[in-house]
Amino acid sequence: MPKTHSYSATVTWTGNTGNGTSSYRDYSREHVVDIDGKPQLTASADPAFRGDPGLHNPEDLLVASLSECHMLWFLALCSTSGIVVTAYRDDASGAMVEDPDTGGHFTEVVLRPQVTITDPAMLPTAEKLHEQAHRKCYIANSVNFPVRHEPEIHIAQ
Repeated sequence: MPKTHSYSATVTWTGNTGNGTSSYRDYSREHVVDIDGKPQLTASADPAFRGDPGLHNPEDLLVASLSECHMLWFLALCSTSGIVVTAYRDDASGAMVEDPDTGGHFTEVVLRPQVTITDPAMLPTAEKLHEQAHRKCYIANSVNFPVRHEPEIHIAQ
């Protein structure tokens, strides 16, 4: 029997500037995300939708979630395969199109992990583990758009 995991968050809109949503321009998109036992996250909409450019938005967090999930799987797979990773950085990006009927959707996310490992002999295995990490990523398995990865693996000096 598969294990089931549950997650919960409370999202509270804090952007009532006095008149509620009396007009599209009269309210802030600011909100807070509370998850029990974790620091509160203050967020907003994307600036294209009148959000605060200094705050995280749902689109940012979706791209970050995909990147984090891939990284965590990759690191776990490397550790169980005898590959020592000493650095990992991903410059991930996503593309979203607006649609007047549906609001819009992501068309893809591209992960670009820059990984440093210690043993040159493990390079081919490390490259294959990116494929395996992609297949195992819970978040990537939950979205309806392509998530590509373009890893670069370097050997520690």
